[in-house]
This record gives sequence, C-alpha cells and structure tokens, in this order.
Amino acid sequence: MQHIFPLCLLCLLPAAGTAQSTRPNIIFIMSDDHAVQALSCYGSRLNQTPQIDRLAREGMRFDQAFCTNSICSPVRAVNLTGKFSHRNGVLDNLYPFDGSQPTAPKILRQSGYQTAMIGKWHLKSEPTGFDFWKILPGQGAYYNPDFLTAAGREKVEGYATTLITDFALQWLDRRDTSRPFFLMLHHKAPHRNWMPEEKYLHLFDEVTIPEPATLFDDYSSRSAAARQQEMRIADHMDLAYDLKVWEAPPDGRESWFRSETEAFLNSLTPAQRAAILAAYAGENARLLRDSLRGEALVRWKYQRYIKDYLRCIQSVDDQVGRVLDYLEAHGLAQNTLIFYTSDQGFYLGEHGWYDKRFMYEESYRQPLLLRWPGVIPPGSVSDALVMNVDFVPTFLDVAGAPAPGDLQGVSLKPLISSGQTPAGWRDATYYHYYEYPAVHAVKRHYGLRTKRYKLLHFYFDIDAWELYDLEKDPQELRNVYDDPAYFNIRFSLTRRLRQLQEYYGERPEDYLLPLLPDTIDHLARTASCVLQDQPGQLHSRDTAHFLTDGLYRAFSPYNAGLQEGYGGFREHPLRVVLDFGRPVDFQEVGLHCRQVTPSWVYYPAWLQVFSADDGQDFQLEAEMEIPAEAPDGSRWFTIPGITGRARFIKIVATPLENIPEGMPGAGNRGWLFADEVFVR
Repeated sequence: MQHIFPLCLLCLLPAAGTAQSTRPNIIFIMSDDHAVQALSCYGSRLNQTPQIDRLAREGMRFDQAFCTNSICSPVRAVNLTGKFSHRNGVLDNLYPFDGSQPTAPKILRQSGYQTAMIGKWHLKSEPTGFDFWKILPGQGAYYNPDFLTAAGREKVEGYATTLITDFALQWLDRRDTSRPFFLMLHHKAPHRNWMPEEKYLHLFDEVTIPEPATLFDDYSSRSAAARQQEMRIADHMDLAYDLKVWEAPPDGRESWFRSETEAFLNSLTPAQRAAILAAYAGENARLLRDSLRGEALVRWKYQRYIKDYLRCIQSVDDQVGRVLDYLEAHGLAQNTLIFYTSDQGFYLGEHGWYDKRFMYEESYRQPLLLRWPGVIPPGSVSDALVMNVDFVPTFLDVAGAPAPGDLQGVSLKPLISSGQTPAGWRDATYYHYYEYPAVHAVKRHYGLRTKRYKLLHFYFDIDAWELYDLEKDPQELRNVYDDPAYFNIRFSLTRRLRQLQEYYGERPEDYLLPLLPDTIDHLARTASCVLQDQPGQLHSRDTAHFLTDGLYRAFSPYNAGLQEGYGGFREHPLRVVLDFGRPVDFQEVGLHCRQVTPSWVYYPAWLQVFSADDGQDFQLEAEMEIPAEAPDGSRWFTIPGITGRARFIKIVATPLENIPEGMPGAGNRGWLFADEVFVR
C-alpha cells in the first residue's frame, strides 16, 4: 500500500533577507463557486474563458484538485492555515475564524513579504497577518458594495468584480518594490444570486445553453441524503431573488427574499436600476404570459440561472486578464507565481441542483491553475490528487519561509517544477462536511476519493453509505455499496478511510449523534393547532403540528443551523391559535425559540397571549417585551401568572423588525425560529 504523503519538506531557497529577484511574488486569485464545468480550459460546453485559459496555456492545469469541505468559510480557513476544518476551528459558515493562530500571511510577512487581502473574506473576524486589507462584509454586494478596512467602512459605486481588481492593482502600484509580495485577491462572483455586470446583462440572450444530462435526476440508487436536500432548481430557487422575476410569481409562491430583493433594487443608481430591470422585463413578461409549469418551468429556470452565472464569470475572466496584463506591463510576470482557483465547485443543474456541499464531483472538484514562468513548463497538466490544504505548504515552500509542524497538506512545488507526480504522493483525498441541519439540508458526511473510487458516509440523523466507480460511472448515478462485485473494494476503501482519519486526527464519533429532542408534556399537546395569517416567509414547516408535538430541541455548537422541527418566520409575526375543544383553565403560556445570530435568527422582540371563547373575539391576557442582547442558544419564553379559562388561546410572537446596529444582519429584519408552544 502507498503511504499517504510525506510531510512538507522546504526546498533550499534563499532566506528572508535575500534580494527579491530570487524570491517569487505570489498572487492567489480565488473566485467563489466557479465550477470546473464553466472553464473552457477544462473543456466547458457552456462558455469561453480566454483570460483564465492563459494560465493553463502558460502554466499547469490540475485535473484532480479537490476541496476539504465544500462551503465558503471552511475553505477559506483551510487556505489560510493549511489545516483541515476540525483543526482550524471553522467547521461551517457559522463559526468565526480564530485569527490568532498561525497563518500563511503571518509567516510570509515575518519572512519579509508584503501581504494584502482584497475582496471576499467571509470569516466573521478581522483579517490578521496582512499589511493591507480591504474586504467585503459577509457575502458582499455585486453592485455598489461596502468595503471594510482597518480604518472603517466605505461604500463604493461600481461592480464588485471590477472594484476588487481595481483595489488590488492600486495596492500593487503603492507597494515597496524592494520586497516580494503575497496578494490574496478574492472575488465574490459567481456566488448566488448571480447578478451580472451591466455590460454583460444581454450576453447569451440569443443562446440556448445545453442542459446537463442529469437535470431531471431521480436519485434512484442513492441514499435519502440525495433526495432530502433543499437545493433543487425545480423547488428551491427563489424566483425573485435568484431568477430576477420581480413580478407576481408564476408558480404562486411568494419570494422568501422579498425584502432582500427590494433592498438590492433600492441600492442601485437610477442608471443601473433601469438597465437591470430592462434586461429582464421582456423575458419575465413572456414567462408570466405563458404560465409555464412542470418540466417546462424547470427548463426556463435553468436557462435564467445558468446564463446569469456565466455572465458573472465573464467579468471574472476579464479581471484576471487585467491582472495578467499588469504583471506583463510592469515586468513582474517572470518572477510571480499566480494561482487561479475557486473555493469549491458548484452544481450547474447536474442532478437538478444548484449550490455545493455534497462530495459528488461537481461541487467537490475545484479548478486549479498555476503559472510560474521558468519553473512550470507551459501547457502542463497534472492528474495528481491535490487538495486545498496543500496551498499553504506551497506558499511557504516557494517563499523559503518556515513551515509549522502541524500543517496537514503538502507542497505542490515538486509537482509543478518537474511536471511529474513524485513517488509516494497521496493515493486518496479526504473530505468532511459538517453543516447540517442548515440551509439546503445537505446531511453531514465524510469520505475519501481515490483516482477510481469514491466512498461516502452520511450520518447524524441518517446512517447511509455510498460507493461509486468513477471509471464506469463518472456521473455518480449508481451506488454500488451493496453490490457483491464491489465487496472487496468496499472493505479496502473503508480501511483506508479509517487510516486517513487517524492520520489527520479526525474522530468522526465526535459528530455522529444528533442532540435528541427533549420531551415535555403540556396542555397544548391536546389542542388542535393552526397557523393564522401564514407569514410572508416561512422556513421548513408549512403546518402547525411541530408547535405541539411535545418535542423541543436544544442548542448545540454542532447543531447550530436550521433543525427539523423548527419553523422559521420573518416579516410577519408567528400567530398560532390553539383550540382545546372545550374551555380549559390555564396559568402559564410560553414559546420555545432559538437564536443563532450569524444566520440572523433572533429571539422574538415581543410575545403576546390572547384568549377567546368563540375563536373570534380574542382578548389580550398578557404581553412581554424581549431584549435583543441575549446570547445564542435555545430558550423558553413564558408569561407566568396568567389566570384564565377559555377554549381558544392565541400566541403572537413578533420577530425583530430591525436588527440593531452592531449585531449580525444589522438594519435587516430578523428571522424567528420556534418549535414548541407551551400551556400549563
């Protein structure tokens, strides 16, 4: 059996005080959600990316590069630390990055490099280790975005992809030319909601983009995890927010993101707003006129989605070209190692999906292109198994900087300098996705991939294994885990998976079991329950039964997302009416809620209790204002001391209308998540 790979060995490069000419500059360009399928240097059927292709033509293309955890924040933490999520502390998008730990920019700066971070950061803490940083807050905006710097916040008119490049080139103009530099240039595009630059609003208007063969996948041989996700183009794409159908929805479903959509349109200049509305108006009118349904509507959604996605990529391609041209014009190209990658892959309709998260190829695989003239042979291609955990060892190796002993990746320098895969290179990659329960409902899973096989284990509220023969089934449509012909393969891969987990210091048993809901007995369990005045935005639960099932869920750091059994409300209060069928005496009424502020989930701002004998003429019994400063967690809100008798009880919980300044989501409406009402 091959060993996994050796620890990163530093090449014998000059020390920190050596002249810049012998120490390469490093530019790390990363887009967000740029799938391999949308790069012409990888054979795209969808679009052309001539500027990014220059890197492949003049450097090396990696055909088997993979992320360790296919979601934004964890990837970014790995790219800074060279350690897997369970070691750097960022398991999912809810956790802030601990900037006090060793990172590549810190080590490079200590070794004499100038360091800068410009663009999307998305790590819920201020950047550390950089001489200069200018970042988007959170996901950032496509148009007229805010930027954060050490000096504060500023709004800049323009398009984010262009502005990020502008700021990067301005920094390069002002740098100390006697020292090498390390620049992290992170684009927001093409992240959801795929808002194209004005000049590309009509690109592909007269084109029908080819559909993926699996657009209408039925997941027939796979586990429940593939069926129970919430990222289908057919069912989960928002017509207003994602697809820019700002008029009445053709399928009768109100937008979950109405307030975000209105805020976006209101943030535009008059010229921007006019151009954007005009670009979509004609096609939207035809959609509403034709009243598409079923597969026809899915096909329409796919075309709208994929065209906007590709339009965003066209701007990224332009800006990569600007960086390459700048390096040429300033004599920097020869001594600069430049990376192009994405934080992970993305589904472009494959399996009927958008988004990422799963370990299936489309979101697990990431583009990776490196150019270093004089070192990397032009037009070279590597099929070595590489991961984003290898980036930090590579940065440090080529810079001759000291590498911490706890790095978990390996330098790519032996690969790129020889064009060959060294003996003893890894024979498998390792993956672990933790963010469930959460948006898109992709279940927790871990697994490994060799050059031919992939083994996955879905866990937490499921116990399901999947095995794919990628040589015979590259689209991963046939799970052969229970096929007797693959039993020996399954055994050897399972053993290899355990070896990798031991090697990387991962203990899957730490994450295996969910926090089981606690049971409580109370009077409301005997009542019929109706949600009154269906809220404008309701997440996950469309009936009221979850509020009287006697099960309430506790908060846990490994269970911080949206959990089965909770209902989410926004824009309008939660109004629930209990009918006991007869008059009952009551003394205490309450509601169980959770607060996860990074997701804008807050406790209610106001709680009221009403009673009635006829179900119509409700009288206020008691009310309570709830401060917004409480810490994250799960909590009962009860109004004691009520003495009443009635057949009907109504509980009204009002979400935060405006999240206070200084709190996540400030200025926006908050979500309210509740899972149990209580009457005693």
